[in-house]
Amino acid sequence: MTLVLFPVPSGLRGRVEDVVVDTAARGPGIATLLANETLRIAREAGARTVDLTSRPDRTAANRLYERLGFRARGSTVYRFPLEPAR
Repeated sequence: MTLVLFPVPSGLRGRVEDVVVDTAARGPGIATLLANETLRIAREAGARTVDLTSRPDRTAANRLYERLGFRARGSTVYRFPLEPAR
């Protein structure tokens, strides 16, 4: 799990990227421990919010995020693909 903290005019924000728990290690709550520690770090750093994205078909992950208190936002994510410099 990667936490990115970045300042914006309205305050410090956090973003979670790359949540990965090996298939063999899933089940005993490792993702919950990782997420809670990540949120603790963000809170102590003074972040106002922490965002993440998850595909709809990742039902177990989405249930986890909701149990932890993450709320789905009514927004659309756009991505502009940049070609690598040649």
